[in-house]
Amino acid sequence: MGEVQNQIAADLEKALAAGTLTTDALRRGIREITGRSDRAMQDLLYLQTERSSPCSKVIGMMMIENGQRHDGAADADEWPYQTVLEAMADGWRVVSFPNLALMALNHNDSHGLEFEFILER
Repeated sequence: MGEVQNQIAADLEKALAAGTLTTDALRRGIREITGRSDRAMQDLLYLQTERSSPCSKVIGMMMIENGQRHDGAADADEWPYQTVLEAMADGWRVVSFPNLALMALNHNDSHGLEFEFILER
């Protein structure tokens, strides 16, 4: 959780302890912490890795968040996740694993990315 989310969580805990936490305040806090609006929109994260393991280094990424596409920073060290496992720890769920059948293809005539994970939240 980031600094803003920690502060929101702390404020909610104080209101709960004081007996002043309302249902609306709790819902608003949850939306602010998770970055979600009332209208839930699926976010997608495409991660290309060096190998088929979720622990492999990410070598390419593209994110669709709140309906907006983000390719990530030009410098890979600034990407939000360096492995699929890091993204999973941050709440992303894998919906598609690398299709290892692509490895059997002729590498001179590749039809897809060999080690692409697709995650959602």
